[in-house]
Amino acid sequence: MKRAAVVAVALFLVASVAFAGKTYQFTGKVLEVKDNVIVVDKNGEKFEMAKDANTKIKGDVKVGAKVTVKYESRAAEIEVKDK
Repeated sequence: MKRAAVVAVALFLVASVAFAGKTYQFTGKVLEVKDNVIVVDKNGEKFEMAKDANTKIKGDVKVGAKVTVKYESRAAEIEVKDK
C-alpha cells in the first residue's frame, strides 16, 4: 500500500513537470511596476508580463532596476476555425 502511494505521487510529479510548459527568460531594465504587471525594456522592445501572488520575486523590483524574468510558454486559449 505504501509503495503504491509513493508511485502515485511520483507519477503526479512527473506529469506536472511534463505539462508545465517550456521555461524562457529575458533580461532588461524595469520601466513600470504595478500590482499585477511589470514592464521591462529588452533592447528597446517593451515586454509586459503579468505577475500575481505566486510569482517568486527575489530582491527589490523598482523602476530602473535590471531584472531577469523567467516565464513559461503555455496556451491560454485555442479556437479552431474553418479553413
